[in-house]
Amino acid sequence: MATTKKAAKTETKSLEDLFLDGLKDLYYAEKKILRALPKMAKGAESEEVTAAFEKHRAETEGQVERLDQVFELFGKSAHGKTCPAIDGILEEGSDILEEYKGAPALDAGLVAAAQAVEHYEIARYGTLIAWAEKLGKLEAVKLLKATLQEETKTDEALSALGERGVNERALQQAA
Repeated sequence: MATTKKAAKTETKSLEDLFLDGLKDLYYAEKKILRALPKMAKGAESEEVTAAFEKHRAETEGQVERLDQVFELFGKSAHGKTCPAIDGILEEGSDILEEYKGAPALDAGLVAAAQAVEHYEIARYGTLIAWAEKLGKLEAVKLLKATLQEETKTDEALSALGERGVNERALQQAA
């Protein structure tokens, strides 16, 4: 009978419920990222890495505002749901800040940690866009796609930071 109860409970959950759970997850993640970015910017060694984190913080504020709008489109109040995945990714970034402080590889590690965050966000936003399309929420799709584009550009900018010298400086300074 336990299987029947579980099956019955699962049937009551819809794609919209799943979408809203994912939206809460991202809302929590974006709020946590907002708190982490100033620490990463302050801890970075190079001005270009600091500037990249500061720029992303400003973008993230806009992304939270868009998520607020998506919640409104669904008639829900904006609130997050604990996301162990982003907590773990951000903890890794914190560990890099502590373990590599003053080390030549610090900025390379921070850029890598930031890319892990971006990749998580890109995956989640892509999924929410697909679900919003299925739910016929075209305004939500538009808002989520705007954020996905920003996240993709940030990921590309972080890759460029590594390629333009952050990784090379870490290697040369260590030698």
